[in-house]
Amino acid sequence: MVVDFPDLVDMVQDYALASGIPNIRTVHSSRTLPGPADVDSFIEPMVEALIRPLTAKEKETGRWEPTQPRILFEGTLPEAQKFYQQTRKVSSPLLHGSVCVYTDGLPIIAPTEELVREMLTGTSHKPDELITRQSSVILTQRDTTLGEWIKGEKGEVAHFQSMGWTATVEKVATIAVMSGCKPEHLPVVLAISESECPTGTAGIASQWVCASGPIVKEIGINCEQGMFDPGNPANMPIGRAYQLMALNLGGAMVGVNRLNNFGSPFNSGGTLFAENMDALPPGWKGLNEEYGFKKDESIVMVITGGSLLKTGSFPSGGYRALQKSGHGGIARRLGVKGVPGPHNLLEYVAPGLWVGHEGGYTIIMIPVIAHDLYEYGFKTKDEIYQWLWKQSFEPLKDYKLRAGPDLSTNGWMGIERTSGKHWKELPDDYMVPVGGNNPTDNCIIVAGGPSEHILLLNGRRGLTSSVYSVDAWR
Repeated sequence: MVVDFPDLVDMVQDYALASGIPNIRTVHSSRTLPGPADVDSFIEPMVEALIRPLTAKEKETGRWEPTQPRILFEGTLPEAQKFYQQTRKVSSPLLHGSVCVYTDGLPIIAPTEELVREMLTGTSHKPDELITRQSSVILTQRDTTLGEWIKGEKGEVAHFQSMGWTATVEKVATIAVMSGCKPEHLPVVLAISESECPTGTAGIASQWVCASGPIVKEIGINCEQGMFDPGNPANMPIGRAYQLMALNLGGAMVGVNRLNNFGSPFNSGGTLFAENMDALPPGWKGLNEEYGFKKDESIVMVITGGSLLKTGSFPSGGYRALQKSGHGGIARRLGVKGVPGPHNLLEYVAPGLWVGHEGGYTIIMIPVIAHDLYEYGFKTKDEIYQWLWKQSFEPLKDYKLRAGPDLSTNGWMGIERTSGKHWKELPDDYMVPVGGNNPTDNCIIVAGGPSEHILLLNGRRGLTSSVYSVDAWR
């Protein structure tokens, strides 16, 4: 039995079908009624729904796994383009309009037999092989109440979200053709497919993919100036493949089971970028090594952030003034006026990081800033993670004023993980880390152009990222 809002009925029905309980009972709560009145409105129907014996219809089980034919159109190329651009009407409580059946709304390459066969030359895996996990990974999904991570074991079949469908290597290759990829891109797309391509609901959930390792140079992924901008023949089609897989292989449908209030422009066309491993300071590990792979192994990190991005809130000229001669507002705030760098820029940024935000960050910083932090004294990324985490602690009396912990603490009825005590036993001055459960809830990616900026995404754990091997799909 599910208690949810009436405007989410289509999403609940889809998830019920995907979970093998197609006729689940639902009771609706209100988005606007005050809490006590809202509970009064649904408590009796909820209790009644829980104790009423199941009908024969409600006892039916079975996941909805529709047949997945090879959608290859026979006809002329113009006819095929028209076929793949067809739309369907969506009439739900949240959306009344048309959405594309097979595409993201942009023109695609029609996946002919010939083009799909050519694409499959990019991998040694068989066309009819199911997409499975090539290594054990920590998945992005978690139990937010208990703080437990879900581990995906090697060999597990990937069930694409939102509907939990499975797919073959050939189906992923078909999507790669549609998005404009080349055969040498296919191992990257196959690695991304292991993530099951989650899309999220509510807010402005964004999806990102970051590549690390030799594959970046091999296929020319942009990790420097304008890496989020259009124009790169690897970044654009590979990033787009994520969204086309979510649509075609996972059944993620806007207005039905993909319910972002606004959506994200970074999902329009998809977003792929790369770490600039050549620009890492000495001793700083790349993403591949941070996640247990070797320096010469290629990986992709799939990031499912709950928001877009924000900058570190300083002009590049202000940063240069700080480091060159200790002048400007940043230097005055840090108390280093007139003292040339290196200085710790993060001391300027950290106070604003957790205003209205809980959890870690993925911090994308340009090479110059990374090297300045190295010269300042941060000889490894782990040292920065530890420093940032310590800055995030605040008294429990302030932590209670945040909205997010109401869920993560189970309404303050759970156990605080560090002390092992019930939340209600802790004094108001007990210090709580706002920046995640661990220092490594933060992640640093060195990439981007020369202008002195940093970008902040949601952290790499807790609504964030999982890492997959590219080499396993060659």
